[in-house]
Amino acid sequence: EALRDMLGSNLEDLHRMSGIIKDMLFLSQSERGARARRTHVPSLAAVAYDVADYHEAALSDAALHVEIAGDVAGEFDVPLIKRAISNLLGNATRYAERGSTVRIELTPRGAGLVAIAVINRGQAIAAEHLPRLFDRFYRADPSRAQAESHHGLGLAIVATIARMHGGQPFAQSVDGQTSIGLLLETY
Repeated sequence: EALRDMLGSNLEDLHRMSGIIKDMLFLSQSERGARARRTHVPSLAAVAYDVADYHEAALSDAALHVEIAGDVAGEFDVPLIKRAISNLLGNATRYAERGSTVRIELTPRGAGLVAIAVINRGQAIAAEHLPRLFDRFYRADPSRAQAESHHGLGLAIVATIARMHGGQPFAQSVDGQTSIGLLLETY
């Protein structure tokens, strides 16, 4: 039984390390100029609903509700967009005030741009941390980092996906409301 427990623990560690390696390889490929493989997406809201469905159990465990506002059509790399929204929704689920609503907003921003933001209520992020949130392995609050299951690459991946779509990430946190997301070109 002790050997089985040890092997199970080792297997969990190997899966975690494998995830880190895959994420680092993805970041490396994007730095070498990998671009988004765009296809026409008639409804970005439908993509966001798919991601929210995937996170349903975690949202329920945290007593959170999810709301999706807005919609945009355009040319996007759907797997990358799903990954970005999933990373943002996962962070919001971990840090949102229990029983609150997490909002995914899809907002057109001028000609050919869209903002995807995930907004939650909870402890505010100090202004000095906001510019570094998208750095690899950066943790604004090491005591809440949950390092055993989260390795600090999620928002770096969001930033990379934004750049692969000709955009950039953004973050703001004011009066207990945090909005983190990405600005993308729709074509």
